[in-house]
Amino acid sequence: MESGTLKGKTALVTGAAKRIGAAIAAALSERGTHVVIHYNRAEAEALQLAKDIMDRGGNASTVQGGLGDAHDVERLMETAIQACGKVDILVNNASIFNEMEFMGSTEAAVRENMMINAVAPMLLAQRFAAQGMSGAIINMIDTMVMDYDRKHVPYHISKKTLHALTKMMAVEFAPTIRVNAVAPGLILPPEGQDEAYLARLASSNPLNRYGNTGDIVRAVLYLLESDFVTGQTLYVDGGRHLRGHMYE
Repeated sequence: MESGTLKGKTALVTGAAKRIGAAIAAALSERGTHVVIHYNRAEAEALQLAKDIMDRGGNASTVQGGLGDAHDVERLMETAIQACGKVDILVNNASIFNEMEFMGSTEAAVRENMMINAVAPMLLAQRFAAQGMSGAIINMIDTMVMDYDRKHVPYHISKKTLHALTKMMAVEFAPTIRVNAVAPGLILPPEGQDEAYLARLASSNPLNRYGNTGDIVRAVLYLLESDFVTGQTLYVDGGRHLRGHMYE
């Protein structure tokens, strides 16, 4: 991928209809990237985001697909490549996040989290690399991969796996494809919560505040445009990963 510019590239962003994924997709479109907005159930939000991007003079398309089945995942990348001719950037953003402590964690929950949050990104990356061209991959992980999130154990296992996969992919896909990760901290509250959730946890990081989607977008853009950086995890968490203890 040409250094320093995203103009004219095509990016597949998974889970891009809402929240952080939508912010990333919108920012990429503003830099001249054709954005493929992946969604599973949030069709209305995905179509609205694509319309908003095109109304601003950008290029966007949508692709629907679940990430819980390997065949569906492979079809997703194939559909994006066939529709656009190529995919230069892959942002593995989609994930599931549910509360489940260790003793209550079931095999089904671990399997589902691993498939959607770790295996699907790996399969997408394999097909992305099989295009045989240069590019960049961003994996969205979590600041808690440095510690132990005991309230979300299946999720935590899967994100620690994606963290490890980031380094593996960086080695396997070099020198043509760079692979990095972004680890958000307190950025958005979980669905069903409000900003009071973030305010309550703000003191858990050294900066004593919470961030916003713009912080994540800037990190993603930095990693995409810095062509001598690979295998890195950029923690966007107010220093939370330095604390070394669990959320209260």
